Amino acid sequence: MFEKILIANRGEVALRIHRACREMGIRTVAVHSEADADAMHVRLADEAVCIGSARSSDSYLNKPAIISAAVITGADAIHPGYGFLSENADFAEMVEKHGITFIGPTVEQMRLMGDKITARKAAKDAGLPITEGSPALETVEDALHWGKKIGYPVIIKAKDGGGGKGMKIAFEASEVEEAYTMAKAEAKASFPSDVVYMEKYLQHPRHIEIQVLADKYGNVVHLGERDCSIQRNNQKVIEECPSPALNQKQRDEIGEIVRKAIKKIGYCNAGTLEFLYEDGRFYFMEMNTRLQVEHPVTEAVTGIDIVKEQIRIASGAQLGYSQKDIRFNGHSIECRINAEDPATFIPCPGKIQEWHAPGGLGVRVDSEIYSGYAIPPYYDSMIAKLIVHANTRNAALMRLRRALEEFVIMGVKTTIPLHRDIIAQSEYLDGQYDIHWLENFMKMKGDHK
Repeated sequence: MFEKILIANRGEVALRIHRACREMGIRTVAVHSEADADAMHVRLADEAVCIGSARSSDSYLNKPAIISAAVITGADAIHPGYGFLSENADFAEMVEKHGITFIGPTVEQMRLMGDKITARKAAKDAGLPITEGSPALETVEDALHWGKKIGYPVIIKAKDGGGGKGMKIAFEASEVEEAYTMAKAEAKASFPSDVVYMEKYLQHPRHIEIQVLADKYGNVVHLGERDCSIQRNNQKVIEECPSPALNQKQRDEIGEIVRKAIKKIGYCNAGTLEFLYEDGRFYFMEMNTRLQVEHPVTEAVTGIDIVKEQIRIASGAQLGYSQKDIRFNGHSIECRINAEDPATFIPCPGKIQEWHAPGGLGVRVDSEIYSGYAIPPYYDSMIAKLIVHANTRNAALMRLRRALEEFVIMGVKTTIPLHRDIIAQSEYLDGQYDIHWLENFMKMKGDHK
């Protein structure tokens, strides 16, 4: 087992990884920007190294600085968390070349599944269901050809995309040129490559993902599904496990299909396969070769600490259990709490004047926030995750309502009022929502003002 792990991230995920390490008896190294000197994970880590100025490019995306910090402190592994360099194969390769273990899949697996075009091929070859799609689109004429072949509506995507960037929809041929041009421009501005491809656009799907764990010895398990359909601008807002849209037969079938596919691909460590689900059918979208923001809902239902399993697998340990040993208990829901205006979603950094996190049975809050902490304006605006767990979905919803009522954050605007509003709506309570539900709900609220 590792003796010291450097955490190449910030915010709640850095603290989450630190806690897992401490429970495993592993020392931690926190890296931080100048703006994060007072962050909680920096305060709690055994060692801390400032790696640059506030800008992410100078700090959390600064590969040489992070690796230098690991070498100087004698860390024998690096955990990348999510975001930043977590799916950067070049960074993982640099880490391994310095004799340090990257806690994640192999470089080859990251490159294979990180490119959405090659990932689609690998998924199809492994037996996963996928939508109709194109190869890389070189010209507008290519896009028009494939649009006609696939059938409208279609969506044009950046092959290296994520977070909703580099994605444009064309409902008919006359919209293809603009969608293609805008998708390529966004891809060029946000990702290493401006290459785009096309898929059939599903109009009313749910977003359902399957969590997997796989070791170096070919042992693979799935940890069930998460429903992430409550989202805005392709950014998840609320997630739950299990999905209210699936029955047990569907759940078991897609889980086993995914488990066999992961085994065939030869993937190792934690990963998540994301699907669109419409009219009783699943369609593979992409694979995230890292820890997911919403992993706590799976942990609540399965009792498995995914971060600890990541560390164990990276150290060379076997899973120690098979699929038949996995037990799914109850229902869990997560709300992402952002420092944003709940109506306009404009970020609201600033000083926390008062902080009171909810508690009680089945309530978990993952956050670095504390009274007096100043939220810096340079990074993602998510400041906390509220996770509840109960025996049934209805009981989890009641617990979530109570926890949101208890949650107090003074000094900045947050999305807590939005979450209270969402879970009071009959469609959400009944589990009758798709990926467009929240944006339609917000539009309806705006129209009624």
